[in-house]
Amino acid sequence: MSNSLAIETKLLTKIYGSGNTEVVAMRDVSLAVRRGEVVALLGPSGSGKSTFLTAVGLINPPTSGQILINGQLVMDGPRAVVDPTAFRREHIGYIFQKSNLIPFLSARENVQVALELAGWRPGKARQRALELLDYLGVADRAGNMPAALSGGQQQRVAVARALANQPSIILADEPTAALDRSRGRQVMELFAKVAHEQNAGVIVVTHDERTLEVFDTIYEMEDGVIRPGAGHAHHAMPAEAR
Repeated sequence: MSNSLAIETKLLTKIYGSGNTEVVAMRDVSLAVRRGEVVALLGPSGSGKSTFLTAVGLINPPTSGQILINGQLVMDGPRAVVDPTAFRREHIGYIFQKSNLIPFLSARENVQVALELAGWRPGKARQRALELLDYLGVADRAGNMPAALSGGQQQRVAVARALANQPSIILADEPTAALDRSRGRQVMELFAKVAHEQNAGVIVVTHDERTLEVFDTIYEMEDGVIRPGAGHAHHAMPAEAR
């Protein structure tokens, strides 16, 4: 596991509304994730997990605080220091609860289109898409439309698409919510594999406590705050021992 930080947040706070209607969705969240580390973020609904993830993903800016990615300041309070769309495309892979695959494109085309949007030539993009599907164990489904894939296979294609731009950061929001236990575990193990083999910093927001042993570090969030000491609530086997 690399010691360089993939993600660092400093006192991130997000407030919606003002006055009587003010809601603090996230308060003073400071967190560091190393490259090669896979982190679980647990907590009940409404605890601020998704608010945190969308802030780090440069989708929903914080009210105050700072976000550094690979040591570079990218958000200073609500002000973006970089072009969020371009930066996200280059450095961040995002996986949602639903796979969000384009229904009229095959598994390969879903991955290939992400590469072409990032400027890859079609031939190269096709080859890379097939390599990624193979890496994630769904090469035999490359020609299938999403509707012909199981939930687990759809999520694997979504992970392949998220890996297309070789991101240093992967953010996953409840990626196993729609999967049964064994498929959910496979997808979580996939995130650990990706973190350790691709040297990416991975944060997975999850309710699923059945798969926690695959994570290097676990944090718990409640009422917009990361609970003290929760970051060391559990340590999986060190990456080197796997």
